[in-house]
Amino acid sequence: MSTPVSLEQQHRISQFYYREARLLDERLYQQWLALLSDDVLYTIPARHTPMLDPSLRETEALLNLQQETGSGLAPPLRDDSKLTLGIRVMRAYKMNSWSDNPPARTRRFVSNIEAYVVDGGFEVYSNLLLYYSRYGQDNHLYSGRRHDRLRETADGLQIAAREVLLDTNVVTGPSVGLFF
Repeated sequence: MSTPVSLEQQHRISQFYYREARLLDERLYQQWLALLSDDVLYTIPARHTPMLDPSLRETEALLNLQQETGSGLAPPLRDDSKLTLGIRVMRAYKMNSWSDNPPARTRRFVSNIEAYVVDGGFEVYSNLLLYYSRYGQDNHLYSGRRHDRLRETADGLQIAAREVLLDTNVVTGPSVGLFF
């Protein structure tokens, strides 16, 4: 197992996530994009409900979350690079972007931040609750777990990898094009 971070590092990482949530909720997407490394991998795997494998009875492997994402039954909901995330950011500023006009109101709640020291940075697990409201439409909640790799740079922390594991296997909200 990796080494847990110090209290000072935990505070720094928590502040990084709170700032990231504020930037996204204030629709400062270009500033958010600067928090991502150039080689970032941003994925949201599709989730399914597998049948339990009787051969794994009485072990933790019976209920392992990887069984819900690793079978390749469906393509990921998102599989983005810095380029594709940048295109999505720039699209939000176009007047003819019907999905962002009028812009949605969002609020992100980041909690249960658990961080470990790894080579060149940190491995971080966190929970996210995202409230989504758009004029004239129903409001929606998205909840999930994030697994990030943060990298130390001269400019501060950057997200080098993010996997978002949504808690639902059927997305009833209007979009998974949101930035989690």
